[in-house]
Amino acid sequence: MSAVSSRLPVFPWDKLEPYKKTALAHPDGIVDLSVGTPVDPVPALIQEALVAAADSPGYPTVWGTPALRDALTDWCERRLGATGFAHENVLPVVGSKEFVAWVPTQLGLGPGDRIAYPRLAYPTYEVGARLCGAEPVVYDDPTELDPAGLKLLWLNSPSNPTGRVLPKEELARIVAWAREHGVLVLSDECYLELGWEADPVSVLHPGVSGGSYEGIVAVHSLSKRSNLAGYRAAFVAGDAAVLGELLQIRKHGGMMTAAPVQAAAVAALGDDAHVAEQRERYAARRAALRTALEGHGFRVEHSEASLYLWVTRDEPCWDTVAYLAEKGVLVAPGDFYGEAGERFVRVAFTATDERVAAAVERLG
Repeated sequence: MSAVSSRLPVFPWDKLEPYKKTALAHPDGIVDLSVGTPVDPVPALIQEALVAAADSPGYPTVWGTPALRDALTDWCERRLGATGFAHENVLPVVGSKEFVAWVPTQLGLGPGDRIAYPRLAYPTYEVGARLCGAEPVVYDDPTELDPAGLKLLWLNSPSNPTGRVLPKEELARIVAWAREHGVLVLSDECYLELGWEADPVSVLHPGVSGGSYEGIVAVHSLSKRSNLAGYRAAFVAGDAAVLGELLQIRKHGGMMTAAPVQAAAVAALGDDAHVAEQRERYAARRAALRTALEGHGFRVEHSEASLYLWVTRDEPCWDTVAYLAEKGVLVAPGDFYGEAGERFVRVAFTATDERVAAAVERLG
């Protein structure tokens, strides 16, 4: 066994390949609802900004251009309710997954340290802990954890995979507890602009943070809101001391967002119209799939935000995956996100309108 394979869990998506082959064999082709990857066009104003910055022969800076930092601080104040934000409170990163996987290592965590994340969660939280040799710990309520050795606490609201949204009061309670025990809070908020039956709140909101960013960092991505998964455009915001340390480390590591992507991010962050248009597309697909799944005997739980429906037929998740694959529909098994998801599947509504309509027809 290699050193890598002994440290890390099996890459989960490889286990889905046989079911993908079954779905591909459907006479009308596969409807892939397993991965939340955007399929709609990159908005024209973003493409134009990228092209206009294409002649960028020099190295970009890790901290980003002043224009990008302005766009980030303005967006945090406008969309998250953050107050008194400065350039020191923001830092661009090369996609949010990169940050999630490597931030424990960059912060110097390792053996003897503990990193906590929700019992049902994005697998990369665990990967980040294992890469640096820390102990991964799952929780239902983080304030019930033993704080001894706990250095980093991941929050994820809206949740991937469940779509659950944590109320402002609960977030405030968790942040207060973490500060009391000297635990850094990292809040993955990549789906924050995709609330359907709830209004997600950032940890940077004064109702949560108390007007101070000490001990809290929010993680945001342009992948979902702006169809920029291929651009790897994301950023973190919050505690200036933490971000300052990360900036120095990332300078040494050469972790730079490409200059044309920085220009594209400025355009994306400054325009809310394209986000509203994309939300309308997702809302229609979500409604169609939810109606079809419930009519087919599935039960939807949580799912009040994000790009997924968290559903069950009260059977092992792989049985559900196999059942839907025979209909040419590929979904993600719930146990990819923890043992607590073993009787659920995650259904993404990021397929095209035509493919979503095909899934609805097959479930009809």
